[in-house]
Amino acid sequence: MENNKPLDATLHQPVRTLIAAYLAGRGQATFSELKRELSLTDGNLDAHLKKMVDGGYLATRRDDSVARVQTVFMLTETGRAALRDYFEQLARLQQFAAAGAATAEERDAFEPGGAPA
Repeated sequence: MENNKPLDATLHQPVRTLIAAYLAGRGQATFSELKRELSLTDGNLDAHLKKMVDGGYLATRRDDSVARVQTVFMLTETGRAALRDYFEQLARLQQFAAAGAATAEERDAFEPGGAPA
C-alpha cells in the first residue's frame, strides 16, 4: 500500500468513529442526544467523549437556554480533518484489498488446479 500511515488511534475505535460521524452530519449534539442515538451508556459515552475532547477532536459548550443545563458537543476543525483522513485511509485499504483479491484470482488461474481462466 502506498500510504503506510497508521490509522488514527483515536478514531479507529467503533464508538468514537460513530460519535465523529454523527457529529459530522448533525453539526452538534447534546450528551443526551448522543446517548440516545448511539445507544450508549452514560459511562461508556462519557469516557469516549473525554478522550476526543482531550485529543482536540471535539469542542464543548454549555447550553443554559433550557431548564437543565446541558453540554453540547461539536467536531473541531482538527476532528473534521481527522475524520476525513480516516475515511480516506479506509478507502485506500479497501482498494488495497480489492487489488489483492484480483492478484490472487490471477495467480490462481495460472497455477495447477487453480480456477479456470
